[in-house]
Amino acid sequence: MTKAKPFEIDLEAEAYDDLAYFHAKQRQEIFDSITVHLRHRPTWETHKIKRLRPNLFAEWELRLGDWRVLYDVDEPNMVVRIQAIGEKRGNQLFVRGEEFHKHESD
Repeated sequence: MTKAKPFEIDLEAEAYDDLAYFHAKQRQEIFDSITVHLRHRPTWETHKIKRLRPNLFAEWELRLGDWRVLYDVDEPNMVVRIQAIGEKRGNQLFVRGEEFHKHESD
């Protein structure tokens, strides 16, 4: 049995800046988790991977404790595009310390 080709992980420029906001250890944990959870089945919904309500920002969310990774998937080209990385505090998402609204109605 052959293994399926893994998805390429592409961090958009803003997502690089988001990741840089975290401490080095946190950055490594987040990046490692992105690799583990999104390289092979980025659209397989689990307790960590969730399809978001329609919005103009990203279609998917990876939940890593209090951290959130918002991303889109280009399945024909096997690419996961990370759009934003933030921290969930209560019902709010904060990206680089600022409240973030991912839904058009927010």
